[in-house]
Amino acid sequence: MKGSDHKSKFLLTNREREVFELLVQDKTTRDIAQQLFISEKTVRNHISNVMQKLNVKGRSQAVVELIKLGELEI
Repeated sequence: MKGSDHKSKFLLTNREREVFELLVQDKTTRDIAQQLFISEKTVRNHISNVMQKLNVKGRSQAVVELIKLGELEI
């Protein structure tokens, strides 16, 4: 029960949150990949996963929704 409670509180994984926090700082996919020591493809996958979770079509729309949901601060 606690596991599902925890999951419902947070929409993003820690890594997805890190990616979007850097994205709102106007970092490029390459910058984010280098800073987090992951590939650019992995960065794009994280962004895509979040967009699917939110049912939105773009990065900026995802950022707006995450801010509305209190998942992200700018």
